[in-house]
Amino acid sequence: MAPIDAPAVPPIRPRCPVRQAHPADADAIAAIYNEGIRGRGATFETRERTPDDIATWFTPPAGPIVYPVHPFLVAEQAGAVCGWVHASVYRAREAYRRIAEYSVYVAAGTRGHGVGDALMTAFLPECEAAGITKLVARIFPENRASLALCARHGFRVVGTYERHAMLDGAWRDVVIVERLFDPVLR
Repeated sequence: MAPIDAPAVPPIRPRCPVRQAHPADADAIAAIYNEGIRGRGATFETRERTPDDIATWFTPPAGPIVYPVHPFLVAEQAGAVCGWVHASVYRAREAYRRIAEYSVYVAAGTRGHGVGDALMTAFLPECEAAGITKLVARIFPENRASLALCARHGFRVVGTYERHAMLDGAWRDVVIVERLFDPVLR
């Protein structure tokens, strides 16, 4: 399929530092994620997450499959976490171990200021260096900011899941995006 239908705009110049996420960031990560949950424009989740829920994201998946490291980064402004990006297991099957699903969330007060671009600019090379060969995400079609962010960072639309799940009693579609990394480099 074609690249994401968005203007060919270069990434917004990052204005914030990005670093590895730490368990001590769980409060801020939960707060930002919960904004997204309450907003109903970025996830099917309806139960808000606690810092303890987020803390489990720092533990690698257990089991017989050896997965690449899944990068987890945060962006900061004025010393406070203002966004995060996290790769997670796509499917628990050996054949898919180098594919990761990812989520990126930015605090409401800092959206539109390059935080998402700063996160993706740091995140993508880390994913490739970890041996991830493909990143995928499912995005609500109305989430134009997320689709534009993906377009600026080399993702393409590969399809739409129609009536993928219900949210607040209504069926919602999701756009499937992917970004491939060069597997020859492995």
